[in-house]
Amino acid sequence: MSSWAGYAWLQKHFDIPVTQKMPIRSQIGRDRKTSFQNGVYHETYRPNSKPDDTPSAHLAFALKHEGIHLELLSHVFERYQKQALTDWVASEPTGQYTRKAGFLYEWLTGDILTVPEMSGNYHNLLNPHEVVAAETPIKNSRWRINDNLPGTPHFCPIIRRTELLDIASNYDSNARLKNMEDDFGAELMSRSAVWLTIRESRASFAIEHEGDQKSKIHRFALAMGRYCGQIDAPLSSESLTELQNSILGTSTIRPGLRQSPVFVGSGTQEMGSYVHYVAPDANEVKPMLEGLQAFMAKTQHESPIVRAAVASFGFVFIHPMADGNGRISRFLINDSLRRDSAVPEPLLLPISSTINKSTGSRNNYDKILEAYSRPMMAKTTNDIRFGDRTTYPDGVVSDFKFSGNDTLRPAWRYPDLTEQSEYLFHVIHETIEYEMRHQIESHQSYINARDKVKDTLEGPNEHIDRIMRSVERNDGQISNKLEKEFPMLKDPETSESIKNVINAYVAGRPLRRNYDPDMEVETLRESIDDGPGLR
Repeated sequence: MSSWAGYAWLQKHFDIPVTQKMPIRSQIGRDRKTSFQNGVYHETYRPNSKPDDTPSAHLAFALKHEGIHLELLSHVFERYQKQALTDWVASEPTGQYTRKAGFLYEWLTGDILTVPEMSGNYHNLLNPHEVVAAETPIKNSRWRINDNLPGTPHFCPIIRRTELLDIASNYDSNARLKNMEDDFGAELMSRSAVWLTIRESRASFAIEHEGDQKSKIHRFALAMGRYCGQIDAPLSSESLTELQNSILGTSTIRPGLRQSPVFVGSGTQEMGSYVHYVAPDANEVKPMLEGLQAFMAKTQHESPIVRAAVASFGFVFIHPMADGNGRISRFLINDSLRRDSAVPEPLLLPISSTINKSTGSRNNYDKILEAYSRPMMAKTTNDIRFGDRTTYPDGVVSDFKFSGNDTLRPAWRYPDLTEQSEYLFHVIHETIEYEMRHQIESHQSYINARDKVKDTLEGPNEHIDRIMRSVERNDGQISNKLEKEFPMLKDPETSESIKNVINAYVAGRPLRRNYDPDMEVETLRESIDDGPGLR
């Protein structure tokens, strides 16, 4: 009969409410074998590898064979008797895994163990070949550990190195955009920067179900053009407040970092609220943002796509503002890519347009958010209630009450953003090779058609655009209303020529190609060694 080992044993022994998947689950069985299912490696070890049935033995096994799972370890150290941990660490002062355990206990809890002086060679806390780690480790002489955690105790995201993220690390978005410029010309690419920015703004508001508010869309487009890659510290409270005001306007009800509880939910006044996600306690917001800033500072030469994913999803899961979190999180994708020189100025990737292009694409975005939030809510359903109204320091009055902070705090602080990074890689690749190409091809086709109309009928672009839109909407015919507005269209020869051009344009308009993630990965895998520009 199989029995759990390592983290799985610790989870069961301490009855830990872990919300994020354990990427490795170990058990003891008859034969040594490995299987991979639903993103989890299942490792079976022979009986002679079975640890003693003690927390210290299984903790050492986990640190040796399964890496570091900060959420689970945080819960473990809350339940582990401090004296028992102290005795174990003191009994093996040269042991690599006792020293790692001692360091992690102090780092996660802020408490100090009374142990003798440690000795032995320095070891990296994280294996940088397995997870994203700080590029310059800090030597911790107390534990003789190279601290290469990429964040802080208040916020330290973990990103596992997967095959797809290895492909992402070789992905040269700049070269792909240069190829696009070679295909369409520098002038059209330069002109496209403006309307791609507006398209990104419109789609970002549509994701928030605010797609028809033209003044806000225009304001967000201006903010992206002004701030993207330009703010010294985009995740500071001052910069975020300035950005929020630029996107939402100075009339936003609660500017700046929130000082009140917040949840993401849906519902109606009659039916009540359904809670999809509870954000961290307001007291956690500022130190968590500082942890996110630390990650960005410690990983400056990492994959730009991974860094953009951490900036965006890390921000939206912290949910530091009362309003505008979703739009700012998607702004941070382009901001991070611009800072890492992955997307040249003045281009902006219409990420939101890709996310919102179809019901299926929007569902995929919701699913990647729910991959993090849904397990958390499943563990804390009974901790959510609506009661007496409370006025908070920022003036917010709320009846929302949440008693699950202790359960979710480790998941809030130590999110595994591997799946979100993989998701964003696909979105960026689809945006560049499919969405942008389609939009530029469509724009080029339209410009060519407009120029042909102007061969027959001279006039300012806005008038020609008006004529083309009207003919297209009127099934290829010129309406009486349009003739009254532009009397020259009454001429049969003129009107026939214009109709032919517009109908040919509509019939030959470029079609959007479907994006197949599996096929794209296979193509990228095959071309990864073909040199710059093809990667």
